[in-house]
Amino acid sequence: MKETHFRKIKLRDADIIYLQDFLSGLEANAYFTQLMEELKWEQHYIKLFGKTHAQPRLTALYAENDSSYTYSGLTLQPHKFHPLLKNLTEKLKEITPSPFTHCLANLYRDGNDSMGLHSDDEKELGQNPVIASISLGATRKFRLKHKEFKDQKQDLLLEHGSLLLMQGTTQHYWKHELPRTKKEVGPRINLTFRNIIK
Repeated sequence: MKETHFRKIKLRDADIIYLQDFLSGLEANAYFTQLMEELKWEQHYIKLFGKTHAQPRLTALYAENDSSYTYSGLTLQPHKFHPLLKNLTEKLKEITPSPFTHCLANLYRDGNDSMGLHSDDEKELGQNPVIASISLGATRKFRLKHKEFKDQKQDLLLEHGSLLLMQGTTQHYWKHELPRTKKEVGPRINLTFRNIIK
């Protein structure tokens, strides 16, 4: 690991690390191309104020077991870990001792696709969840906002092949989102590895 590319994000009540070159350029390109073609991307729908809306992204849930995952009122059943996702869980062991049973993959097709403000604080993720977020494809802005201190926020640019590790009490105190952008951007795959406790 190159120390110059390993950065701790200094925020109160948070433990966040950003590793710019978790994957080399060649590795990231290969993962992006193959996962784009081979993951079973699905369009899901959510209800807001009595109306049904398509989520502004495609998703796919993979796991080493058959435990479902529920978030935002949706319950997803996992597919068996794709071999490339299993490879990435092994590579993540070089960075963190945390086990990862599931990967929620998100495909942002263009700048109109987004993720709303939320915390990964579902009960089945445990007391202090470790979320390992790998970015492939277009660089997108990732925004963090403190739940209590509204003036405290941080924008990060998540680059192709990078890893963002959120751990400790981060999910207790911070929300995060991937906002829409009017810029012309290509597709981005976000692989969020997590440990689901049943």
